[in-house]
Amino acid sequence: MTIYTQGSAQRLCEIALAEVGYIETPDNITKYGEFTKANGLAWCGSFVNWCAHEAGVKLPSMVSTAMGAARMKDVGRWHTENPQPGDLVFFDFPHDGVDRISHIGIVVKVQDGAIITVEGNTAPAGGNQRNGGMVMIKTRSLGAGSPVVGYSRPKYQPLKLEYPEVKASEEAASKVKKKGKKK
Repeated sequence: MTIYTQGSAQRLCEIALAEVGYIETPDNITKYGEFTKANGLAWCGSFVNWCAHEAGVKLPSMVSTAMGAARMKDVGRWHTENPQPGDLVFFDFPHDGVDRISHIGIVVKVQDGAIITVEGNTAPAGGNQRNGGMVMIKTRSLGAGSPVVGYSRPKYQPLKLEYPEVKASEEAASKVKKKGKKK
């Protein structure tokens, strides 16, 4: 049972953290893609939409991360500094052959010079960061050379409670094996 109010940033973080370890079945088939009717496609945006729905947070489609970012800019929910837990974070990974926003995650913690995120369809370091097949906790550096393009802060219900504790490290999360069965 949750202590967090539906529609709050804390609830979104709680939902996302509970999904860490989920692994797609082959060919990008996931419960997240099923939810957005986008099975078979890269599913980081579907993951974010599913988590938001479960948390009672309203979001436009993030299935196309570039279009999702554009929509959040259009409605004045975009920023490039001072991330907070519950922010959506948009990435463009250098040298991946895609020169645009191509990945999204959820900020669950901010620390000096980095953000801790929960991301769908990513991989451990060295793997495909935007189509890696699992939900993971990631540490993403900020500043020069960072793949972070910007953030979006959805409209949340205000809640004056601490955020869920981030318990698993990126390394520990990469070892979890739950092949597409976590529901």
